[in-house]
Amino acid sequence: MKEILGVAAVAIGIVGYSAYFRDIFAGRTKPHSFSWLVWGILTGIGFFGQIAGHGGPGAWVTGFTAVICLVIFFLALSKGEKKIVLVDWLSLLGAGVALLLWAITKSPLLSVILVTLIDAFGFFPTFRKAYSKPREETLVQYVLAGLKFVLAFFALTKVSIITVLYPASLVIMNWAFVL
Repeated sequence: MKEILGVAAVAIGIVGYSAYFRDIFAGRTKPHSFSWLVWGILTGIGFFGQIAGHGGPGAWVTGFTAVICLVIFFLALSKGEKKIVLVDWLSLLGAGVALLLWAITKSPLLSVILVTLIDAFGFFPTFRKAYSKPREETLVQYVLAGLKFVLAFFALTKVSIITVLYPASLVIMNWAFVL
């Protein structure tokens, strides 16, 4: 059953990202490169934390999401938001400092806590951009992003702070963005 839920979470991700890619190539969605870079790196770290915490199939969607975030980052360099302001640079710097702290700690639990906090920094440029240009985001992607991580909870082999904290924050952040 956990494998089926893990596959279903990835399938939801595919549907959400398909709509997002469609809108990027149609010029309707303009992703913020800083957010997607931070998310790609952090989600990768979150994935490896879930693997270390024996997350099993519940971690599959996190690994899939990390790869897709990095693909969107590269697309955003040419098709994304071009207006980068001081607050965006400060968010990227904050994420970088937190990543440095993560590298120093080498603790899976502390890593997941830091990744969760850094992710909030990564969301800020997209929140800022969407506030001023709300039509440049594909909301269904963020609705489905939250949903895929809800399913992933039930696919986790081992439930612990290490395996649950980061995806729980992604549900909250994605659905807060939709609101």
